[in-house]
Amino acid sequence: MKKIFALIDCNSFYCSCERVFRADLKTKPIVVLSNNDGCVIARTQEAKNMGIPMGVPFFQIHELYKQNKIEVFSSNFSLYTDLSQRIMSILKKECPSVQVYSIDEAFVELTGLHDPLSFAYKLKKIIYQKVGIPVSIGIAPTKVLAKRANHIAKNENHNQGVFSLLQNEDINVALKQTNIIDVWGVGKSLGQRLSSLKINTAYDFKTYANEKLIQREFTKVGLKLKHELMGISCIELLDPYQEKKEISHSRSFGQKTYHKKDLQEALANFISTAAARLRTQSSLCTEVSIYLKTDFLTLYEKKKLINATHDTRLLIQAALQSLEKIYLPQKRYKKAGVRLSGLHSSNELQLNFFDNTNLLKQDRLMQTIDKINHLKGKNSIQFGACGLNNKTWSMKQNFKSPCYTTNWEELPYFF
Repeated sequence: MKKIFALIDCNSFYCSCERVFRADLKTKPIVVLSNNDGCVIARTQEAKNMGIPMGVPFFQIHELYKQNKIEVFSSNFSLYTDLSQRIMSILKKECPSVQVYSIDEAFVELTGLHDPLSFAYKLKKIIYQKVGIPVSIGIAPTKVLAKRANHIAKNENHNQGVFSLLQNEDINVALKQTNIIDVWGVGKSLGQRLSSLKINTAYDFKTYANEKLIQREFTKVGLKLKHELMGISCIELLDPYQEKKEISHSRSFGQKTYHKKDLQEALANFISTAAARLRTQSSLCTEVSIYLKTDFLTLYEKKKLINATHDTRLLIQAALQSLEKIYLPQKRYKKAGVRLSGLHSSNELQLNFFDNTNLLKQDRLMQTIDKINHLKGKNSIQFGACGLNNKTWSMKQNFKSPCYTTNWEELPYFF
């Protein structure tokens, strides 16, 4: 049976999240800024129509903001992550197989479905009704073609946000109009090498006769891409529950700092975030790494743990011990990060005979903290090493919207 995939992609996701609880923004140009309100990382169509490019520094469009011509938001990842999880939950309920590809994209398999196009329209409607986020859906016999179908669904208004590339005639028309560098998985470097073989469009690649040359010059990856364009599925859905092999968290500071106390607080906060994610996937870690960045220097330290753990307190302790080894007081630090690695499933824990720590109490304490922070909002309970609010090193977020769905204190009011 021929496989059928669909790619669900949220439209201008970060901006759409900001609109969910602000009906007054429905037709206004919106941009969302990167960490520290640096540059534009998301735009609505209205903002694109004004000529605002992706990645433009905020100061270059500040005059538009002052003139009230655009709405500006700092990144609010608590809100974006929560709404993303709601969308992915709908997909997992409605579709038999789901691969979460990013915060705003997911592949689903629709093989065997009698009318995948009608199902896609229904799915699009359900997501908008339940979450308020508009999505585009591309349907095709392979993931590479589904990516192209999604691009067409998103950019051609007459498709109403859903487009199918299931018929060979439709596939050929679409591929003839697709530059080779715009094929998912190709990019500029590989595209230039393919162009040297007079492969300038996706259709040229699909119909290129010498497959041995493709494999020799571009390995099995290149050959798989070619087969995907031919409608032969080579890239399967990945296990959506596959555990991460390491967990990292880093941030640039709102302002550079000399102070060890600021670095201690930052690392403790980053460890707290990473440790919560570690517990979410039921893992323990055996290594804690930290790094510090100045304008000209990166300092790095890794510490192996005697016993695998997911206890935030022990992980903070390890990070701060590493900080003592690499901290240089005369430097101005602009960024820090942590990484938890050497991960094991919590079900595979091997106890150290000489370790007197009550692991059951540790686990219950961490579960309780996670539960309260989930119900009451992030950092409702945090460790003393994380410091108080209004941290001098915190990211600039001068335009941040409320955490409408994850913080009881910031729930929206309706009258």
